[in-house]
Amino acid sequence: MKTANNRMDFLLSDYLGVRKELVDAAMNEALPHETNYPPAIFQAVRYSLFAGGKRLRPILCMAAAEAVGGDSRAVLPVACALEMIHTYSLIHDDLPAMDDDDLRRGQPTSHKVFGEAVAILAGDALLTEAFALMSAAERMPQIPPDRILSVIHEIARAAGFWGMVGGQVLDMQAEAGPVNEETLLYIHTHKTGAMIVASVRAGAILAGAQTGEVEAIADYGRNVGLAFQIADDILNVEGDRAALGKGTGSDAERGKLTFPHLLGIEASRTRMADLVARAQSALRGFDQRAKPLRAIARYVIERGM
Repeated sequence: MKTANNRMDFLLSDYLGVRKELVDAAMNEALPHETNYPPAIFQAVRYSLFAGGKRLRPILCMAAAEAVGGDSRAVLPVACALEMIHTYSLIHDDLPAMDDDDLRRGQPTSHKVFGEAVAILAGDALLTEAFALMSAAERMPQIPPDRILSVIHEIARAAGFWGMVGGQVLDMQAEAGPVNEETLLYIHTHKTGAMIVASVRAGAILAGAQTGEVEAIADYGRNVGLAFQIADDILNVEGDRAALGKGTGSDAERGKLTFPHLLGIEASRTRMADLVARAQSALRGFDQRAKPLRAIARYVIERGM
């Protein structure tokens, strides 16, 4: 690394890399092989799930478990389920009826490879199998069933019409609607933020965190989730297409409501920095075990700088 100030970045890279490998291995073990019958659905599911991605949501789940003294490996089934739900949402977002994207993570989108019908069903399968994975109690024998049930409920609400689905609906409707910050905040905190909050809450709850610890980590998640989406908005304006693995400038073309569109780039960066500071403040009662969560908050803002 170039300077001592980047030492944390190097350590975070190691942390993210190791946990990504754990998540990928666990998902590979949990999912049927693509040679199963009918092969098209298993091929489509694996194509999108293993197309890349940083595994931010499962890693946040694992890091939250560690922050309260838990074992990150013990929460792997839920961590994998979070990534499966996220991937389902991306497959559906890319469809012609939604964002109509040709590329995702540098590869042709699912519907471009397998057709719209199979892409829809691949998303459906990932969402359904995520809940099958979380409800298989034998995969998490050291975690009390009441904690698992609580987490399943939290994730279901975050993924449904009170969270990601509701945010996506308003995101589409807002393309032809009035421009205001209240609508934008609703979209971002539900479409993206709800599942990020659910990820950190899930890890903390599964690890047996006290109520105050769960709420502090949830506050962290709310701020990081919004900062993450603002960073995405900025990258869509001025990011590198090759580095991102998808098109840029699409938000403006569709008339999407974004922070750069509403506030401008510099004001969006200022808002993002404030959110990360708030996320860091939410963790002030935690010790060094929360170091990965703190580092991830900084990493989120660097994506949009």
